[in-house]
Amino acid sequence: MAEFGVPGPPARMWTTRHAPVLEVADGDVVTFEAEECSAGQLAGHRNGRQPPAIDYDLLYPLVGPIQVAGAEPGDTVELEILDYRTGTWGWTSVLPQFGLLEDDFPDYHVHRWELQDGTADFLGAATVPLRPFLGVLGATPDSDEPLSPFPPGFFGGNLDTRDLVAGTSVFLPVSTPGARVLLGDPHAAQGDGEVCGAAIEASLSGAIRLRLHKGRTIPAPQFRTPGPLRAGIDDRGYFATTGVAPDLMQASRDAVRAMIDHLVRETGLAPLDAYVLCSVVVDLKITEVVDRPNWVVAAYLPQSVLT
Repeated sequence: MAEFGVPGPPARMWTTRHAPVLEVADGDVVTFEAEECSAGQLAGHRNGRQPPAIDYDLLYPLVGPIQVAGAEPGDTVELEILDYRTGTWGWTSVLPQFGLLEDDFPDYHVHRWELQDGTADFLGAATVPLRPFLGVLGATPDSDEPLSPFPPGFFGGNLDTRDLVAGTSVFLPVSTPGARVLLGDPHAAQGDGEVCGAAIEASLSGAIRLRLHKGRTIPAPQFRTPGPLRAGIDDRGYFATTGVAPDLMQASRDAVRAMIDHLVRETGLAPLDAYVLCSVVVDLKITEVVDRPNWVVAAYLPQSVLT
């Protein structure tokens, strides 16, 4: 099993036009450095200051493409995540016309995090355990035209799934010869839902073993995780709020609004700061979808993060 570093400048779109920067065989390990998704634009920001304007054309630098020898459409590529190590700082943003509660919080805001010893302090109200992962993992779809890296698809992409940490295997359907795997959008911590539109966005380095499963066809990404999912975080239990509505998005909004009210009451945080904290530690769960016309979404806050 050979080991390779992934060289070359980042891609920013899904397209078969990108020439592979590396070809690997079944079982090879690649090491890489993934830059946070602003590509350094927020490196100089400090809390309490007006954050700089973002050039959206620079967002989402992606590592790769990595070509897997012998991969053909109809096969599956497995990414066995061996190691993730986060950087020393990160950020979480609230952007205009973006996020679950975009009407409630319409103004641009950025919170900078300092990451050390596996945790990040949040305004003295919470200590957030770090669980680094890549938000973007995908095998390039069969498209010559450049596709935005932002929405996910059947091929993977911007999955933003917080349990894809080291020790997990991610399975991706192959759409193009060689699979052309791309990686990016590293996060230091995130809640299920990423409700304000950002996690703790932070650069990371890592190592992934690629395996090829010939003839194994899957309709969309699948993954296998080690357990328990969040040892040390779950130990003090959860406080949960719910939303009940005939629309899952409305139920999600109602659950998060109730959680923001709870955090404001319990911690003294401002509503905007509580919204940011929800995005990095609160998990949205669909708890009921069969009792029409109303569905239930719950927002779970791990009690262990509150200080």
